[in-house]
Amino acid sequence: MTESFAELFEESLSSTQLRSGAIIIGTVLDITSEAVIVNAGLKSEGVIPRSQFLNHAGEIEVEIGDQVEVALDAVEDGFGATRLSREKAKRDQAWKVLEKAHEAEETVIGRINGKVKGGFTVELNDIRAFLPGSLVDVRPVRDTAYLEGKDLEFKVIKLDRRRNNVVVSRRAVVEQEYSEEREKLLENLQEGQEVTGVVKNLTDYGAFVDLGGIDGLLHITDMAWKRVKHPSEVVEIGDEIRVKILKFDRDRNRVSLGLKQMGDDPWVALARRYPESTRLFGKVTNIADYGCFVEIEEGVEGLVHVSEMDWTNKNVHPSKIVSLGDEVEVMVLDIDEERRRVSLGIKQCKPNPWDEFAAIHKKGDHVSGSIKSITDFGIFIGLDGGIDGLIHLSDISWDDEGEDAIRNFKKGDEVETVVLSVDPERERISLGIKQLAQDPFSLFVAANEKGSFVKGTVAEVDAKGAVIALADGVEGYLRASELSRDRVEDARSILKEGDEVEAKFIGVDRKNRTISLSIKAKDADEEAAAIKGYARDAASSAPTLGDLLKEQMDNQGD
Repeated sequence: MTESFAELFEESLSSTQLRSGAIIIGTVLDITSEAVIVNAGLKSEGVIPRSQFLNHAGEIEVEIGDQVEVALDAVEDGFGATRLSREKAKRDQAWKVLEKAHEAEETVIGRINGKVKGGFTVELNDIRAFLPGSLVDVRPVRDTAYLEGKDLEFKVIKLDRRRNNVVVSRRAVVEQEYSEEREKLLENLQEGQEVTGVVKNLTDYGAFVDLGGIDGLLHITDMAWKRVKHPSEVVEIGDEIRVKILKFDRDRNRVSLGLKQMGDDPWVALARRYPESTRLFGKVTNIADYGCFVEIEEGVEGLVHVSEMDWTNKNVHPSKIVSLGDEVEVMVLDIDEERRRVSLGIKQCKPNPWDEFAAIHKKGDHVSGSIKSITDFGIFIGLDGGIDGLIHLSDISWDDEGEDAIRNFKKGDEVETVVLSVDPERERISLGIKQLAQDPFSLFVAANEKGSFVKGTVAEVDAKGAVIALADGVEGYLRASELSRDRVEDARSILKEGDEVEAKFIGVDRKNRTISLSIKAKDADEEAAAIKGYARDAASSAPTLGDLLKEQMDNQGD
């Protein structure tokens, strides 16, 4: 054996030109804590750092007397010493292995150890190679965590030692491995069949499952009967799961899988289990701007719309009422099994303040509250139970209108009102302030019949007529044409503000709260009455036929 090594050693020296980078064989003479001493038959022994002889586990991989390949860094470094490198020799050997594998189209063993732009880095016996992202697997892979740190097979598809460039493909290896398994699997695959697979990749829309030669897509909507935000809530990469084949396209080799179909559909006969108005407890699983979702049983969630969360807080965000994970009581409002929708209500499990108000207060009752807001159409009053009542603009004052009616009110004022109507179904309460007192207009009309004479004071006058104040809160209108039987072009020629007038009550406009007056009609009535009285007086003073006969007989006697 010594002769054999001697011959090999001599051959190594004779066939190798002693130049920098040359690969020669040496013998390990000694191993220290810092270095390994190697005799390569040169002018001096080579001292190589111990670290260049350690394996991946950090263990020394040579012993004294071993023959090893080393690279010649320098025959003489200027100090009479020979510089050798085990690391460069190992890299040279690694390159030779890669070149051989590339030429023979064989696989090599390596490990994914990093991510770079466009792909990943792979360590191949101290040679760094590039693995394009598209060549990691038969399908695009975003997360290689399940592959990192494992010995994997790769094919060398591009090699340039001079530029230190190596490109590898794992996809080529996987495709080759799967080809036979795929063919066998495709022959036996049937829709409705239950199979076992391993989750190999996750996306936002689902998970790809390795069935052993072919990948199937487990869509997020087929993972569970309940709402799933992301596939990672149900499965993780590397999980072995049992799934059902929902659809199989042999022409395109596409397989759709279902996990939730492995169990019973909870939506079947759901309406029978939960009739309308059923009250039950559930967990809040999601909160949105428009409401919250509550799980009422495994795989079944219902929506509590924001309008069904509270009787009074209509515009509050759902997160102000409930939190994720809360156990809440809900009432079933509606179940649509076909569309898989459940409508729930939280407020229905609490007393309805509108019903409570209607049970306590009836029309005509007096209630007090503070002004919450003032709008163009009225005043909102805060009442017991957190509900509001509306005083419409027309129910504030008998006399004032519009802005004049609300001028004396401000937010926060405590006011007394009268209940005009309560509609619990529409959640409306109508209140009034003016109804606290009797309507002066109605009282006046009741006390003065149409056709009677009334007195008043001229409040306003213009060319067309005059406004007559008949009582507090009661006005009449005297048109210019009703001032006199004579033609009047301008009422101001006859009347002025402050004048006392008496006129006939000729009409009433209850909607506009106005009484129509006429001096002309009054004068006509007075004239007709005078003529009638005169005729009556004249008739009563004229002699009768009996009187005339008696007078004639008396004259004949004489």
